[in-house]
Amino acid sequence: MNLSAHPIRKIYQGVADRRQTFRLFDRHAQRPNRFEGDDSALFRGEWFELGKVEHDYMFEILPPLWMRGEMFAMREFLTGSITSIFFELSIDGRIRHFHGYCDLADRGSPERMKAAIIERESRPVRAMTREERLEHIWSATEDAYRGYADKRFAVAQRGERIVMMCASWQKRAFRLLGELDDAEISAKLPVHLRYLPDAIAA
Repeated sequence: MNLSAHPIRKIYQGVADRRQTFRLFDRHAQRPNRFEGDDSALFRGEWFELGKVEHDYMFEILPPLWMRGEMFAMREFLTGSITSIFFELSIDGRIRHFHGYCDLADRGSPERMKAAIIERESRPVRAMTREERLEHIWSATEDAYRGYADKRFAVAQRGERIVMMCASWQKRAFRLLGELDDAEISAKLPVHLRYLPDAIAA
């Protein structure tokens, strides 16, 4: 298995507050068969921005597993060899804080994530890829309005992520997250993110 080939991806736009930060730590909590098998692939490579207060709070919970310059690793592992890495990075002259899930079985993964975050956040024009839009929708949607495809969906679709679409209060239906069209994506995003230009995926 080529661990370094797993995509590094931004899963939330903006700076997550305390409540959202803790939701993002396990945004796959509703997944089917949560405690069966290895769920490392769900988390590996995910990252988002958080505030300094949240960053410092996580540093103080337990002694870090290790510290390397601008980053530290949490001592407790999420699943398998996946753990939280917290970054304090200077980007365009401003100190910002980030959380990412790295696979420590791949020794170079924290440095690659650091480089990916800096590259993504140093772009001169704010833009989002389709994948980033979908990930933000999933991350920002409350648990009651998202889930996983069940017997209402075709067998091949079961287990895929779904979100609720409201045409009206009388008509609500779940749609596969990956099949939302541009209009549906726009409707699910907050206003300040709807009209950002498309970014070309790295």
